[in-house]
Amino acid sequence: MRIFLAGASGVIGIRLLPPLVSAGHQVTGMTRSPQKVPALEALGAEPVFCDVYDAEALRTAVIEFRPDTVVHQLTDLPDDAAMIPELARPQRPNAPGGNRESPQRGCGRERPGGSSLRASPGSCPGSAA
Repeated sequence: MRIFLAGASGVIGIRLLPPLVSAGHQVTGMTRSPQKVPALEALGAEPVFCDVYDAEALRTAVIEFRPDTVVHQLTDLPDDAAMIPELARPQRPNAPGGNRESPQRGCGRERPGGSSLRASPGSCPGSAA
């Protein structure tokens, strides 16, 4: 399977990459940090240097790779996982991404987290029909 891993060099993505590659998947790993490109290559990913806030560059990177699946593991966590508790803040009920009631969304609670999307042929620009 062709997998586009957004956030491949982050705390979660860097741990997800080895099992994907060892399972035989062809993985493109997206990073916004040029200094992390060699680490992605060493783990068997095809690195893509791209900032998620550059919509055109992101669209181009995904279309050129033609993935079967896009996995979103974009975070802003520190590289040193031991620092996560130190940087964690208590959730405020109405803060963006906080655990707040979201009846307008048709669900009981809203929680931030990673996600993945599976693309079907012809379902996105540049894909084969």
